[in-house]
Amino acid sequence: MDRTERFYKIDQMIHERTLVSFAQLQEALEVSRATLKRDLEYMRNRLNAPILWDREAGGYRFEQSTGASGASYELPGLWFNANEVHALLTMQHLLENLAPGGILTPHIQPLMARLNNLLGASRHSAEEVRRRVLIVAATRRTLPLAHFEKIGSALLGRRRLQIRYFARGSGATTEREISPQRLVHYRENWYLDAWCHLRNEVRNFAADSILHLDILASPAREVSAQMMNASLGPGYGIIANGKVQWARLRFTPERARWVAQETWHADQRGKVDAQGNYVLEVPFSDHRELIMDILRYGADVEVLAPPTLRARVAGEATRLMELYSR
Repeated sequence: MDRTERFYKIDQMIHERTLVSFAQLQEALEVSRATLKRDLEYMRNRLNAPILWDREAGGYRFEQSTGASGASYELPGLWFNANEVHALLTMQHLLENLAPGGILTPHIQPLMARLNNLLGASRHSAEEVRRRVLIVAATRRTLPLAHFEKIGSALLGRRRLQIRYFARGSGATTEREISPQRLVHYRENWYLDAWCHLRNEVRNFAADSILHLDILASPAREVSAQMMNASLGPGYGIIANGKVQWARLRFTPERARWVAQETWHADQRGKVDAQGNYVLEVPFSDHRELIMDILRYGADVEVLAPPTLRARVAGEATRLMELYSR
């Protein structure tokens, strides 16, 4: 990390832990003793950071009388007007809720503290943003912060990952080496698109199914955007498997009012027929996720094509009827 990033990390750690030892700071920043000393001196003397060495407690803390966010203390690079601050507070709230436990929160908290101060006497504080902006995540799964950080580091540093992966579909656990290509946030969960050196092809991994991972020294294999899109992009949803087909769905006029405004796929085609039904066509290569979305609409949607998809949906509907008729 560069010098400015280290300043934010120091600020974050002291805010979160109240008291941080020199060794803890050095380990987190991965710098020499001399570099850390220079950083602390710069923050105290040039940025007016109220950082004190508490000899009795054996660590660094913020001076209580001034506070970590006093008017004279400002981390570099934060010059915003009131409107920009309000927008940033809202964005932070959205980012904080992208993952369970606020996966990005530890990295954004120092910024939040400064934004609150910049607002001054404004009525629209961060607390007001949280109270007025409600974000409901219905199906997200837990992802450890450490995993997220390592994935991001390997992804941007172009390094391979050694992972132990649990495939929920088969129940199998495998060890494999992968070259991360892109991180995808889809329906409240994180997925990692990568070149799998075990299978020798592009694969998609649910980040929360990675049980353990280590960053390797080996450079990541680069995969072109064209190849990534050809492997994972054409089909419906996050699952890519097999030849791409087109599903043709007809929704009742009542449901058409909603579905006509929805995006099921970037390449979808839709139109309203003479009876007011909405006919939607979407490409898919794996039926599983598409069937789940179709079944959400119950009798308000009919699968017109292809016949194989129509049969599968009918089969699932029959299973449901049998289940609830017991």
